[in-house]
Amino acid sequence: MKFLRYIVPALVLVLSVNSLVLAADAGVLPKYPVGKLSVLQLPEWPVNSSAYGGKLLLSDSPEMVTDDGIMYQDTVEGDARLFFHHVNSTSTPKKIIVMLENSGDEPVNITVYQHGLGGPGYDYLAVGKKAQMDYLNGGELYIVEVPAHGTAELAPALSNTVVENNMLVNGIYDFKTDRPVKVSTMMMPVDANVKAFAAQAKVLPADQQRLRGTFEHKDRMLVPDKAYSVKQDGTVVITLADHKIDKYVTGIDATDGSQVLNYGNYGIVYKLYVPSAFDGKVAYHLNPRGGDYAGGIGVRYQNRDHSVVPTPELSTSFGANTEKDIAFIGSFDGGQSVWLTFSPPGASNLPVKLLITPDKSKL
Repeated sequence: MKFLRYIVPALVLVLSVNSLVLAADAGVLPKYPVGKLSVLQLPEWPVNSSAYGGKLLLSDSPEMVTDDGIMYQDTVEGDARLFFHHVNSTSTPKKIIVMLENSGDEPVNITVYQHGLGGPGYDYLAVGKKAQMDYLNGGELYIVEVPAHGTAELAPALSNTVVENNMLVNGIYDFKTDRPVKVSTMMMPVDANVKAFAAQAKVLPADQQRLRGTFEHKDRMLVPDKAYSVKQDGTVVITLADHKIDKYVTGIDATDGSQVLNYGNYGIVYKLYVPSAFDGKVAYHLNPRGGDYAGGIGVRYQNRDHSVVPTPELSTSFGANTEKDIAFIGSFDGGQSVWLTFSPPGASNLPVKLLITPDKSKL
């Protein structure tokens, strides 16, 4: 299955106000009028961006894995996130696993505190969406102990999972370690012993996109310069993961020491705080700008109500029609605390735009 996952030139949209009818599930542009401007002509809402958190390990190259071996590995300590995204592109069933190796004289304790796993599956967009939805919903905390001079698996569910030809596996794992541990994503024969295989496995060459590496600061916080006003500001947008307004992170491929760019910021988790005035209800929507897209948005309202909204809600994906494909996230009272959690989903195209608009029905 062939699919686009990288930025393509965005089409210039000219949207007639008469065609703006809400179909939140189908992703049609909202009932709240944005005028006759194109989405690309809507004003950008200025935000302050800051990076924080531990390291991100990105394992997405080679994406289409044609041989047994190690796709990516590096040693980490403390707080970290692993994002892995690989397809078995051989003609035989395989296992794709994440091995933890402890070369020290004391056990390593690893706390996995948030995670999501999608696949194996043939519908790549659905696999990426499931991994992200599960991740945003948290997943149960669990502990992995890696014995001294021993190994363990970060994602035990993959230990007995067979990945057939052309199936994708996508995982997002946040964890903390109390000592250094080597993390390796590997593809291997179904009946192979993990430790024995790892001892002789070779690092596979990266593909053309080179989407693998270790990146400082796995999280990004966005906070606007000022509070949004329903009555004064109209419809505005915040652009995410376009490498112009919102830059991609650079890192190091630990397998060869080269500098790499995370095209799309896969594995980076964004926390967006959007303050607003007490002058009406504020509606939020997501517009994919690069093509097919399937993910979710975490929403925390008034610092207590938490939900995860699929984007789009009642179909797997959207984005083929960038003139109309917009997913409704929610409408909230102005002046109340609203936090949104976003991360580029595996298999989806970027960038995206977050639309902030007055809920005209509540004015």
